[in-house]
Amino acid sequence: MEAQGPIDLIHLAGVEGNSVVVRVTGQEIGTSQQDPDILVGEISVGTRFVKGSLKTWIFPQDLMDWEAALSALACGESIAWRENKRATELRIDLEEGLERATVSVADRSMSLATVHVTIELADGWLEDHRARLDRVRQAWPMRRD
Repeated sequence: MEAQGPIDLIHLAGVEGNSVVVRVTGQEIGTSQQDPDILVGEISVGTRFVKGSLKTWIFPQDLMDWEAALSALACGESIAWRENKRATELRIDLEEGLERATVSVADRSMSLATVHVTIELADGWLEDHRARLDRVRQAWPMRRD
């Protein structure tokens, strides 16, 4: 199956305009059975004060880790996605239950910058993100590494 266009794997946006988005824009197919397929996209941060984006690559294990992160978030736990990897890290620290979060985006390999964004979470955001993960997996099936 081929995707129709970009898909937001992660789309956290509050009414005040703060947002963190991980958008999948395409796929690089591994050249052999030993090479994993890789998703290509960007991570964007937007606030009234700071705006920026970085190119990113998402491996099959990253999708499995995101699924586990969503389960932890559903239990009220804070998470770190892609922590200690050669990739931009996303940390979600829940506040006030599942209604508000501080999202940190840390680019430790290129810009050496970290941005913290507070986002008022919409009702149903966890279910929405599980559906987003399913859409990404359906649009771009990946061989595991």
